[in-house]
Amino acid sequence: MSQALRNTLLSLRDLIVSAGPLAFLAVGLLALAYWWLNPNPPKTVTLATGPAQSAYEEFGKRYQKALAVDGIEVVLLPSEGSSHNLQLLREGKADVAFVQGGTAELLPDDPDELVSLGNLFVEPVWLFYRTETAQRMYNTPRLDGLRQLRGLHVNVGSQGSGVPTLMERLLEANRVERGVVKLSRLDQTPATVDFLAGKLDALVFASAPESLMVQMLLQTPGVQLLDFAQHEAYARRFPFLTPVTLPRGVVDLATNVPARDVRLVASTTSLLAREGTHPALLTLFAQNAQKLHGGAGWFNRAREFPNARNSELPIAKEADRAMNEAVPMLQRYLPFWIANLIERMWLVLGILLAIMLPLSRIVPPLYQFRVRSRVFRWYGRLREVENDLEAGKTDTAALLKALSALEAQVEKVSVPLSYADELYALRNHIHLVRKKLLRASEASEGGESQPTPEATSP
Repeated sequence: MSQALRNTLLSLRDLIVSAGPLAFLAVGLLALAYWWLNPNPPKTVTLATGPAQSAYEEFGKRYQKALAVDGIEVVLLPSEGSSHNLQLLREGKADVAFVQGGTAELLPDDPDELVSLGNLFVEPVWLFYRTETAQRMYNTPRLDGLRQLRGLHVNVGSQGSGVPTLMERLLEANRVERGVVKLSRLDQTPATVDFLAGKLDALVFASAPESLMVQMLLQTPGVQLLDFAQHEAYARRFPFLTPVTLPRGVVDLATNVPARDVRLVASTTSLLAREGTHPALLTLFAQNAQKLHGGAGWFNRAREFPNARNSELPIAKEADRAMNEAVPMLQRYLPFWIANLIERMWLVLGILLAIMLPLSRIVPPLYQFRVRSRVFRWYGRLREVENDLEAGKTDTAALLKALSALEAQVEKVSVPLSYADELYALRNHIHLVRKKLLRASEASEGGESQPTPEATSP
C-alpha cells in the first residue's frame, strides 16, 4: 500500500471516529422520530364494499386499481350494504367503508371515533314495479306514490343494506300501516330474479346509477320506476335525503330512456374510516376520490363531488386538504411513498438540523485533537528521558537506548500532510535530546580518563 493511500485512509478513519458519536446521535434521533411518526403506511388496507354487482362493489374495484399504482393492496370486503359496513368499521374488521347518510346515528362525538373522507355520490331510492301490477291494482300503468303499495309484495333488501329501515320510515310518513304491504328482505340478485319472474310486485334499491342491476332494470320492458312527486317534501322531512331528478333520456338518448323526467329522493354516500387508520392511507383514498367521483354523472355536474356539505361526521384533515388544496408539489414529481416520507418528516428533519449544526462544530477540534495526540503523546516519554538525564538516575547509555526505541516508534507514526510539521518538530526535538545525551556521555567519559592530582605529583 502506498504511503499516500495509507495517509488518506488514516485521515478518513480519524474523521469517522471523530464524527462517529455525532452521527450515531443523528441516526438515533432519526430512528426515534421515524418510530414515533410512523410515516410510511401499511401495504394492505381493508375496504368494506357491498353486495355483488352493486355500485359499492364497482367503486371498490376502482379504488383497488387506483391504490395499486402506489403499492397499496386494497382488500375488498363484501357486505350486505351500508348498515353492515358501519358495523364492520366499528368492529375493526374494515379500515374504510362506504356508508349512506341516515344509516345510523353518526354523531360528532361517536364513541367509535369514525371520520369522513367526504361525500362521494348520491344514491337514489330506486323503486321499480311491474306495469302489469299497476294496471291490475289501479287500472293505470303508473303508480304515483308510496300509498299505492298497499296490498303489494315488495322486496326492500337485506337488513344490512339500510334500505329496510329507510322504507319503514318513508311508509310510516305516508301513513301506510304495518302489514298492509308484504315486505320481503332478499338480497339484490335473488330479488331481481324473483321480480322479473313475476313473484314480486316491486323491489327497492338504494344505489348509485353505476349499479348493474339498476341500469338493467331501467331498460327492461314492462318495468316502471316510481316518480317521487313530493321529493322536495321528503327532503324537508328527512335531513339525510336529497331531492334529485333523473333527466329524460340520460340512460339512453337514442331510445329516450327514461321517457320523462323522474323525480327521486336520494341519500348521500360517504367514505368513512376509523380514526386510527394511517394518515397516508387516508390521503391516498381522499386524493383518488377526487379522480373517481369528480366527473359529471346522472345526478351531478363535474366537480360537485367529493364535498363536505352536511357531513354527519368530522371531515378528516387529509380529506379536507385533498378537496380544497392542490396536490402537494412533491407528490407531482416523486413517488408517493418518498413524497409522503419527506412531508411527514420535514419538521423533524428541520429540528434535527437545528440541533446538529451547533454540535457539529465540535467535530473539527475533536479531529484535530485526535490527530495531534498521536504526536503529542510521545513528548511525555521524551520529557521522561530528559528528566532522567538531568536527575542522573539512569545511565546515559540506557537513556540513549530508550531514546532510540522512542525514535523508532515515532518513525511509524503517520499523520495527514496538514499536520506533518508537528511530526517533524517531534523528530527534531528527539534529535536535540540525543545531542544532549551524547554531550553528557562524552563529558562523563572525559571525566573518567583525566588523571588525579595524586597520580601526577613527583
